Amino acid sequence: MTQPLTVGVVGAGRVGAVLAATLRSAGHDVVAAAGESDASRRRITELLPGVPVTKPSDAARRSDLLLLTVPDDMLGNVVAMLSASGAIRAGQVVVHTSGRHGLAVLAPAAAVGARTIALHPAMTFTGTEVDLPRLVGCVFGVTAPPAERALTESLVADLGGRTTWVAEELRTLYHAGLAHGANHLVTLVTQAMELLSATGAEDPAATLRPLLTAALDNALADGDAALTGPIVRGDVETVRAHLADIRLTAPHTLPSYVAMARATLDRVVTDGRLLPIRAASIAAALDAAESGAQPVAPPAGPRTRLDRSR
Repeated sequence: MTQPLTVGVVGAGRVGAVLAATLRSAGHDVVAAAGESDASRRRITELLPGVPVTKPSDAARRSDLLLLTVPDDMLGNVVAMLSASGAIRAGQVVVHTSGRHGLAVLAPAAAVGARTIALHPAMTFTGTEVDLPRLVGCVFGVTAPPAERALTESLVADLGGRTTWVAEELRTLYHAGLAHGANHLVTLVTQAMELLSATGAEDPAATLRPLLTAALDNALADGDAALTGPIVRGDVETVRAHLADIRLTAPHTLPSYVAMARATLDRVVTDGRLLPIRAASIAAALDAAESGAQPVAPPAGPRTRLDRSR
């Protein structure tokens, strides 16, 4: 464990309150939390009972370890303001949790002698106690000067996580990989549930859960060798039928279906699983759908068009 530190957190959002609560459980003393919204103040009350709600400058002045968990686009201004006002001082440990940013955004703090660390948990947060056990084994993407590596690894251990080092110049790419995988997965799964709901499925989540769990596990283990479905099999007519029914029932889903179908098609053609003649037919169907042409007449029967305006 790191030698116990006094901790201040600026930005008690979903991430900040959870990380501060975890550090508190590890023996650190959380002395102040800054959060302006009602939701942030509620998180402080629930996850950090007894910790006073203060201004960002007060949280910085009271702490040996300052945890900055504000949105990416605000981070630079917050660091500059706190450094210029004297709230950040020499010898203080200043940690941000942005995935995109590395150490450069902390340059004003480093200029006044602070010890700077970029420490990003590769996890999605609810901002509730549900997140606390999820941190066990969580990977943290970290960037730190050589002199701060031991402290960084100790802090990650206090948070229950595992360290992966990310070069300063690769932080944005690292974050893009996480966002593409996690954030876009939520959009994809939500659209899939909408399609199933339109078929009358009473519990789309229960229908998808075993399939998606298996698909995710297989993909993480085997990469795109885990691909199955109509594109891998070269079932052109099935793809055309999908496109037609999606256009009729859930047109807002069509662009993402086409984009992911193209990406899947490229992978199975490159590795030789799909004959070029079949691939060309599927590509033509995707082109037609993208251009607004009707790929194939939909089957007869009632259809309910999903209403996204509500």
